[in-house]
Amino acid sequence: MPAVPLHTRHDRRFEQNRFVYPVLSRRSEGISIGVNLNPDKVCNFDCIYCQVDRTSQSETQFVETAALLEELGSVIDLCSSGAIFETEKFRDTPPQFRRLNDIAFSGDGEPTTFKNFDEIIAACAGLKRERGLDDVKLVLITNASMFHRPHVQRGLAILDENNGEVWAKLEAGTEEYFKLIDRTPIPFQQILDNIAAAAIIRPLVIQALFMRVAGDPPSSAELAAFCDRLNEIAAAGGQLKLVQVYTVARKPAESYVTPLGDAEVDAIVEIVRGRTGLAAKAYYGTQT
Repeated sequence: MPAVPLHTRHDRRFEQNRFVYPVLSRRSEGISIGVNLNPDKVCNFDCIYCQVDRTSQSETQFVETAALLEELGSVIDLCSSGAIFETEKFRDTPPQFRRLNDIAFSGDGEPTTFKNFDEIIAACAGLKRERGLDDVKLVLITNASMFHRPHVQRGLAILDENNGEVWAKLEAGTEEYFKLIDRTPIPFQQILDNIAAAAIIRPLVIQALFMRVAGDPPSSAELAAFCDRLNEIAAAGGQLKLVQVYTVARKPAESYVTPLGDAEVDAIVEIVRGRTGLAAKAYYGTQT
């Protein structure tokens, strides 16, 4: 049986941890320490491509801050020392990826829905400083739905002060496609407004996952509209440092969702570059 690529294995547990898990991230190009602020698996989006297993209920329903910080410190030390590469899961990590790139707030739901979001960001930033890891990023992987909330804005400001980076999800150009893919009652315009407002304050990374839906890739009209939305954000003063174009790499929520091939991902990257002038980078799925 062929080995399963490390980037397709994003288990939410490491040893006995409940909140913190290291992964080899294809987009970070190194080890990313995931911090799960939604162990209850509750999310305000219901994406058709979601790769979190929501068929079973988690044993952990609430974030226990002290336990989370203890786990984070332990995993940071494991990664910083290189001992993680002696474990079975990470033994085969390629040499160029044997580095700790970031601490990423992601997990099993939308991290900014956590009611004490700003406080947990501050605590994790403090722990990172204590370890002398100024070069290690704090990354927020988010659907941008809550950026207008004051406690989230406070958390974003703390990220800004601690080598933070925001990866905001945007993978539609029209309301219709947004509803098809993300299945949320939150208006598409709210997401666009939130991204634009946040990008005026700090440069954002856009994460755009494209896929085949019932066999069909995104249409040329939808991709053109997606680029139009990016251009509107930039025209409003928003700073977009990179557009990550990627596809499905693990089992999605819906069986009719399948990954794009490498050439299709590359083609979307070229469309984004050509229509927006923004930097764009391809990340591939399970196909070679």
